[in-house]
Amino acid sequence: MPIHLSDEVREALEHGAPVVALESTIIAHGLPRPRNHEVAVELEGLLREQGVVPATVAVLDGTAHVGLDDKQVRRIADDTSVRKLGARDLPVALATGVSGATTVSGTAFLAERAGIRVFATGGLGGVHRDWTAVQDESADLPLLSRTRITVVCAGVKSILDVPATLQRLETLGVAVAGYRTTEFPGFYLSRSGEHVDWSLDSPREIAEVMRAQDELDGPRSALIVANPVPEAEQLDPGVHDRVLAEALAAAERENVSGQAVTPFLLDHLVRHTAGASLEANLAAVRGNVRLAAAVATAWAAADAD
Repeated sequence: MPIHLSDEVREALEHGAPVVALESTIIAHGLPRPRNHEVAVELEGLLREQGVVPATVAVLDGTAHVGLDDKQVRRIADDTSVRKLGARDLPVALATGVSGATTVSGTAFLAERAGIRVFATGGLGGVHRDWTAVQDESADLPLLSRTRITVVCAGVKSILDVPATLQRLETLGVAVAGYRTTEFPGFYLSRSGEHVDWSLDSPREIAEVMRAQDELDGPRSALIVANPVPEAEQLDPGVHDRVLAEALAAAERENVSGQAVTPFLLDHLVRHTAGASLEANLAAVRGNVRLAAAVATAWAAADAD
């Protein structure tokens, strides 16, 4: 499959320099304009400040790009026709010349194929609520069970069934470790109330786990590093619980279903928390990008040894 690497990303990979992949769905579909472009530039800047090359991933006119220039980032931010592409959509998008922003699954797939080992995002997709009645599960989960990449995230979106998602990741053989915590983060919240079996305390330790994955040469599954949003920057837990309950009731009342559920609930949270959920989301993403930069740096150093 044709994957175009930016000159900066190609050079970094050839010389063993640290690189971090970034998804583009948050730019095209996750944030209001024009703030989406500002955030895209900010996140790439956070990586550069730590000496790490950013590799924002997207599909433009039927070509998969790993690493975007300023004009391409602007296009993803401004073009309302840009589609949302998971891993399953990539062959169709490439064959038909479509442009699209990549989700977690699409980004992880392309980044791993390009040789990138570390990926920073906000929150993973997962198992939806009422899964026993409507079997709705994000494509992120099975894709990560067969993709050797380290994903730094703030858990899964709290609108999902968090315990079921963790159980599903265990079944799929995807390792999950909290970063300096034994409690799985709650995306907008520092804590979800769910336990994780492993805690890793430093970027170097994470890199050592990545090396052990390679040395064992087992199934090519991902490593999930769950990094909590700082308590001072989380959404107020009481507000979160109240507004989420209202959002779920509204979705049921309005018969929202399928792929429309997630954007409906997230939009409700943003509007009914006066934007506080968006700020907590961005705080989580920034923290994940900073940690991913440190992990990629440690991984590059370990790989050079």
